[in-house]
Amino acid sequence: MRRRFLLYCGVTASLLYIAINIFTPFLYEGYNWITQTVSELSAVDAPTRPLWVVLATVYTLLIAAFGWGILKSAGLRRSLNMAGILLIINGLIGLMWSPMHQREVLAAGGGTFTDTWHIIMSVITVLLMFLAIGFGAAAFGKGFRIYSMATLLVFIVFGVLTFSEAPNINKNLATPFIGLWERINIAAFMVWLIVFAIILLRKKKPSLSLLKKDIIKEE
Repeated sequence: MRRRFLLYCGVTASLLYIAINIFTPFLYEGYNWITQTVSELSAVDAPTRPLWVVLATVYTLLIAAFGWGILKSAGLRRSLNMAGILLIINGLIGLMWSPMHQREVLAAGGGTFTDTWHIIMSVITVLLMFLAIGFGAAAFGKGFRIYSMATLLVFIVFGVLTFSEAPNINKNLATPFIGLWERINIAAFMVWLIVFAIILLRKKKPSLSLLKKDIIKEE
C-alpha cells in the first residue's frame, strides 16, 4: 500500500502542476500565458509568487515521493532504479530554485545572481527530465519506448523554440510564443509521468526470479 501511495504521488504531482499553470495566470493581471514564461509567475515581486512557491513546493515533494515509489517498485532493475533516483533528485533540487526578476528589471540592468542561478536550475531540471524519460522507457516494452521517444522529440523541438526566444526576455522584447512552447514541453512531461505511474501501478512488485530475468535482459 505504501508503494502504491508513493506511485500515486506521480499522478497527483502532474495534475497539480497542470492545475497551477491553468489557474495561477488568472491571478496575475496582464499576464499572457502564450507570450510569457512560467517562471514569470514566480518572479520577484510578481503578485502570484507567494501562491506559486507554496504549490510548487508541494509539487516538488510529490515528485520526490514518486521517485521513491519507483525505487520501491524497481527491485534489481537498473533502468527503473535510475529513473527513480533521477526523479528524487529532480524533486529535491526543486527546493533550490531562485526566482528571476521581471522583464522590466532585467532590461534596466537589475538582474542579480538569482537570475543566473534560475537559468542554471532550468538547464539541470530539463536534463534530469530528459534522462528520467530515457531510463524509464528502457524499463518497459516497445510501445512505451516509442511513446517515450516521441516525448523526447517534443522536448527537443519545443525546447529549441523556447530557447530561441529566451534572450529577448532580458531585453524586454517580444517573445510571441515562448509561453506556449514551454507549456507544450511541460504538458508532455506531465502526461508522460502519469502514463509511467499508471504502468507501474498496474504491475505487481516483481518476484526475485522475475527480477533476475530482468537483469539478464538488461545485460
